[in-house]
Amino acid sequence: MARGDDEFVEFAQASSARLLHAAYLLTGNRHQAEDAAQSALVKTYAAWGRVRRKDAYAYARTVLTNLVTDQWRRPFREHATETMPERPLPRDLADDVTRRQWLVGALDALSAKERAVIVLRHFFDLTETDVARELNLSLGTVKSLNARGLAKLRVSVDPPVTAPRKSSDRTSTSGGTRR
Repeated sequence: MARGDDEFVEFAQASSARLLHAAYLLTGNRHQAEDAAQSALVKTYAAWGRVRRKDAYAYARTVLTNLVTDQWRRPFREHATETMPERPLPRDLADDVTRRQWLVGALDALSAKERAVIVLRHFFDLTETDVARELNLSLGTVKSLNARGLAKLRVSVDPPVTAPRKSSDRTSTSGGTRR
């Protein structure tokens, strides 16, 4: 294998899930997220000789953010088909799905820039300076977008309510305990 392919394969296996999750948070669409994460890995592989000794994950994250940002600037063209691809049925993960839907719904309430700042700042734990550099914005703009986005998230959505755990004691309608 050439150009440190073994190292890249190891890197891709270690970071692809997190890149995909971040792309989903940035786009709100699973298919766009998969495309963006895959494209980020392809571009990282193309530059692997330069970035493998540095912080390859930071490079891939920057590429991912730029790819998603570029999609905001271009109109989205969807090519419809008549048949839906078959997918295996997921396990029963109701609480996870509820939380995920709540998060995506909350992020949908934000503008594209607010969403990018919130995801980079709070999902990737980047400093405001790093977010400003990655999005090519001023530090003040990042701070105001972050504050505005967090304020919208606090006001717009209540966290999901999960189902209460079943207790071993059953109560009757009169409030007493049945045995």
